[in-house]
Amino acid sequence: MSVFRKTLAGTALTLLLAAPLHAQTTAQPLQQTESDGYTRYELLGPGSHKFRIVYEITASTPGATAYYNPIRQGSVATDERVNDRATGKPLKFEVVPGDVAKAGGVRGASPDGSYIRVELARPVPADGGEGRVLIDKTYEDAKSYYQEGDLIVFDRPLGVKRNAVVLPAGYELVSCNYPAQVLQEADGRIKIAFWNNTPAQAPLVIKALPSPNLKPAVSSLAKALDERAYQNREIMYFLQPPETHSFDLYHDYTETRPGVGVYVNVVRAGSAASKPSARDLDTGAALKWEMLKGNDILKAAPDQKGVTPETEAIVFHFDPVKAGQSARLRFSETYTDAERYKLVGDELVWRRAFGRPLNTVVLPAGWVLTNSSVPATVKTQADGRVQLEFINPRTDEIDTIITARRR
Repeated sequence: MSVFRKTLAGTALTLLLAAPLHAQTTAQPLQQTESDGYTRYELLGPGSHKFRIVYEITASTPGATAYYNPIRQGSVATDERVNDRATGKPLKFEVVPGDVAKAGGVRGASPDGSYIRVELARPVPADGGEGRVLIDKTYEDAKSYYQEGDLIVFDRPLGVKRNAVVLPAGYELVSCNYPAQVLQEADGRIKIAFWNNTPAQAPLVIKALPSPNLKPAVSSLAKALDERAYQNREIMYFLQPPETHSFDLYHDYTETRPGVGVYVNVVRAGSAASKPSARDLDTGAALKWEMLKGNDILKAAPDQKGVTPETEAIVFHFDPVKAGQSARLRFSETYTDAERYKLVGDELVWRRAFGRPLNTVVLPAGWVLTNSSVPATVKTQADGRVQLEFINPRTDEIDTIITARRR
């Protein structure tokens, strides 16, 4: 065989071997993932069948440069606007068919569906980074929003975990079939807000009537109430072997107050903190921190309340937030707490009060869950560890006890 023919044969073999790998990498886009969804529905004039949707969502696929938001079939979307929640700046977007969304990583995208394709401000950082997006649009949907005489009805299954529905001005709530907070907004409108703590869609039905005597004036008490569904602090615990009394944790937090560039994490009494770290989830950048005690905490954060000479805290520093912008931050550390996490005989016992809306606990490898005093969603991670997710829709803490035994 000539050298020329050998070269051709070798080239052909190389191309043949490389082709399947190339096809695999190009035909299988990364699956789109998302988190921290919150939807606010503002019901517009009765008879219009229209409602404004303000949708906050986080694109979480590492390296993603675009995010696809479905337009629900049966709804007509208008007045779309999209902004980057970190900077507040507008983002480029376009409406694309389902096959484009599927090629972009949306599994199960219907070919005859429509999607808003958002061009993210920056690629999603690796290792838990986020691309936070705000989508503002108006839907017209006579099946979801209609009238029955003077009664207005909002009947729509909601799959997003955190939701709020705002009645038109001058309307009072008659009924709501899903447990929810009822809050009056600054302009007098009534808001119904809730966490959907089930794995299914919430079959929401809200009914309201005109209320001529409903005044827009809002009481001082109403101004002091917080919407639980809008709170987006979340915490995740990774339990180490119980003999160590230690657990790793991280908690995510969004800062929106202009000029704020410090976060103080007070160490709970009876616990010892170590191995702190922090990062900006919007950019992936590492943040500075320092462990302080007593008056040194107040020097770094003068507005911090309840500081005593014995108070210990980890103080994290980040670029002060500018007006109209926000920062999504992750603070990590290891806690050691022999009183709340220990081995009793051959049983792991972990006890902690959860004040945040979303709390996740991962058991050590090789341990079987035997008790959870508070309802939780349970699943097994890919590495075999058991995970419990607690949603606390209430405004108070839930005292939680978890026990486990070795597998």
